[in-house]
Amino acid sequence: MQLTFPLFDSAELANVEACLNSRWVTMGPWTAKFEALVAARHQAKHALATTSCTSALHLATMALGLGPGDEVIVPAFTWITTANCAEYVGATPVFVDVSLDTFNLDTSAVAAAVTPRTRAIVAVHLFGLPAPMNDVMAIANRHGLAVIEDAACAIGSSYQGRPVGAIGTIGCFSFHPRKIVSTGEGGMVTTNDDSLADKVASLRNHGSVGHPGPGSGPAKPYQMGRFQRLGYNLRLSDIQSAVGVAQMGKLEALLEERRRLAAHYDELLNTTADLRCPIQPAGDLHTYQGYVVRVTAGGTSRRNRIMERLAADGIPTRPGTHAVHRLGYYQEKYNIHPDQFPNACITEDTTITLPLFPGMTNDEQQQVVRSLTSALAES
Repeated sequence: MQLTFPLFDSAELANVEACLNSRWVTMGPWTAKFEALVAARHQAKHALATTSCTSALHLATMALGLGPGDEVIVPAFTWITTANCAEYVGATPVFVDVSLDTFNLDTSAVAAAVTPRTRAIVAVHLFGLPAPMNDVMAIANRHGLAVIEDAACAIGSSYQGRPVGAIGTIGCFSFHPRKIVSTGEGGMVTTNDDSLADKVASLRNHGSVGHPGPGSGPAKPYQMGRFQRLGYNLRLSDIQSAVGVAQMGKLEALLEERRRLAAHYDELLNTTADLRCPIQPAGDLHTYQGYVVRVTAGGTSRRNRIMERLAADGIPTRPGTHAVHRLGYYQEKYNIHPDQFPNACITEDTTITLPLFPGMTNDEQQQVVRSLTSALAES
């Protein structure tokens, strides 16, 4: 049994073969097609493919002009790159606590964290559950802040009937192998803002503006672009995008299966003592990129004993994710007390990600549940 894995078949192979046969393997027509599919699915005017969600987040902070002296509010319970994107541009991440029920931003903590130096909020749709975007946007609009949606886990998620990724100012997606749609490594920036899209397109391509300049007439094939800013090479290859196009064709079926498997886990586990299953607020659509439960009694040592028992039974698990403020870099640089954000600490110490993968059978889910409930009873 595996924790999860991407679903590849002949569709990906056919697209890659077509890409290789075309001899155009860098960013090109397959990437444009992949971008168009993501933009349409998430109702974004622009989608721009990148090498990873980490690079997407970095591009987002650069395009927004964030830098030294600026503060960026981020949840304390998330993957480390949510905070790193502020660090990359010299801004300061300001951690806030999360809700124990959803693992997403506690918006009362967000409101309390805003200062005159705050420039942006990073709203993470953790494990595929949308953050409370109405409240986040209300705070942002009240203070004139940008909102970066970290939608790494949330391809196909929607908040109150609206796809995530273009609700805020700019969105960032991941296509890592643990994600529902995978290109091996890869990411995407989404936005409805033409100016931000132009900046991201330039920054991911060495800073090129892609044309010879005003007054020079139509571009010639031999003319090189202008370089008005420092940029990077963060382009996604057409080989990876060819895989992404095939993956997008599977997206709705993959989402339907994951939601069905999650509902079956809910049915099997909802009455289990000392265990809290993930929730899905009315009107939202969870992708269940991770099916993450929380052990409500016994702390870290009990959670770890349960995970060890599952491993002994051949069932892989992992904690939900990090309490980022506890990690060495942030704890030391900002002198943060490790227990400063109690809900983030609880979730790091007591969450378990259960296996959920394409083609998972009822018998395999029953095996996970038997091992988990036995481990809870024994511990």
